[in-house]
Amino acid sequence: MLVSEILKTKGGAVFSVTPDILVSEAIAELERKRVGALMVCDGDRVAGVFSERDVVRALASDGAAALAQPVSHYMSTQVVFAEPNEAVSVLMGRMTDRRIRHLPILHQGRLAGVVSIGDVVKCQIAEATHEAESLRTYISAG
Repeated sequence: MLVSEILKTKGGAVFSVTPDILVSEAIAELERKRVGALMVCDGDRVAGVFSERDVVRALASDGAAALAQPVSHYMSTQVVFAEPNEAVSVLMGRMTDRRIRHLPILHQGRLAGVVSIGDVVKCQIAEATHEAESLRTYISAG
């Protein structure tokens, strides 16, 4: 299965903030949108990703003072991207190897969506279930 098929099902909604938004505001946005990460966009460019892990790291290093800092101080700047024509199994490997849970998807250089590890696992389970059902049908027809 390709990443584009996940985006067809889940849609291309991207929740983003600017680099200068305060950590406290970004945390409120994470809660409001019920997501684990926000894309940090500087105009049309993805400058970073601000995730729940970044919140934990910020609080661990600077305590409550981190809440009054911009997300640019704590966001992950080594952003790993994927493209719609990539196989979901490739994404799973990339996410596992790099220990990341959210991948922005670029289509022709533009942000087309975000895929989470939950989306990838759900897709892999659906594929395995479909394959098992196909095998059962084949065996019982034989």
